[in-house]
Amino acid sequence: MSSSSTALRELQRDLENKANDLSKLQKDIAKNHQVRKKYTIQLGENELVLKELDLLNEDANVYKLIGPVLVKQDLAEANANVRKRIEYISAELKRLDGSLQDLEEKQHSKREAILKVQQRIQSHQAGKAKA
Repeated sequence: MSSSSTALRELQRDLENKANDLSKLQKDIAKNHQVRKKYTIQLGENELVLKELDLLNEDANVYKLIGPVLVKQDLAEANANVRKRIEYISAELKRLDGSLQDLEEKQHSKREAILKVQQRIQSHQAGKAKA
């Protein structure tokens, strides 16, 4: 009788650990979504800046804000900087997408593992009730 209650406690402990792991995964997924949202906004802003720069004449004055100071910048250099930023942000978004997919797969497998443990607990309790 005591071995069956020990086994049940062990299953419940296992279930609790898996639930904690699932909770951590869900927090990581939420954090990924937040970071992704930030990068998506930055990408949109930079694409808008690039469109504005494309509208300018080659002799137009372009200024870059560095701290509290506006510094004159060459149009070609500004264009290149914005393109590099867009490239970087796009790469980060791709990396975040891959990370998110991995986290969601882990979450799915963790949920399945939790269901299996819950079923084992139920069958264990059903076996106990018959005894």
